[in-house]
Amino acid sequence: MIFMSEPETEQTANFDIQQRRKGETLKECVRESLQNYFAHLDGHSTADLYKLVISEVEQPLFEEVMRHCGGNQTHASRLLGISRGTLRKKLSLYGLD
Repeated sequence: MIFMSEPETEQTANFDIQQRRKGETLKECVRESLQNYFAHLDGHSTADLYKLVISEVEQPLFEEVMRHCGGNQTHASRLLGISRGTLRKKLSLYGLD
């Protein structure tokens, strides 16, 4: 599930997938989380939903790729299909540098 804390101010997400079914894809998990998020808005407005969701997916992606590559940014950037400059910006954004 995605829940917003303080809907009128800073947004944070909590993807709680404790009931994840065997064989469920990432796409299905995200879809279900968004459906739950909208169901629990309780009249509050939201903004920057794209940024909210992407940050929840990107951070573990970069963490695991960097772990897999042993911290080698050149290898990681090739694996991700992005430039090393972009990788460095994303690592810094998520405090992974």
